Amino acid sequence: MIKVSDIAKKKVVELMTDDGYNATTDFVRVGVKSGGCSGLSYDLKFDKSKSEDDKVFEDNGVKIIVDKKSFLYLAGTTLDFSGGLNGTGFIFNNPNANRTCGCGESFSL
Repeated sequence: MIKVSDIAKKKVVELMTDDGYNATTDFVRVGVKSGGCSGLSYDLKFDKSKSEDDKVFEDNGVKIIVDKKSFLYLAGTTLDFSGGLNGTGFIFNNPNANRTCGCGESFSL
């Protein structure tokens, strides 16, 4: 399960609408890919469809899809959003990460 904070939900809905997606029917695709200064990095984009291998979650009114491989790294993660002085963007609060880089966009297990 992936959770979505209230502020992340608000920003997801706003960005999806701006990009021509419907927040009530379309998805936020969250994944993990190789790269980043800690070895793995997060990937977030909007998607209108899902594949057979995707896991589907809904939290706080946001529909999330995750491929099976990425789910192993993301189970229990909370998607949040920061608009502070240290940078603006989505933040992944991942309990599985042993260390993260300074920017918070990559991690290792």
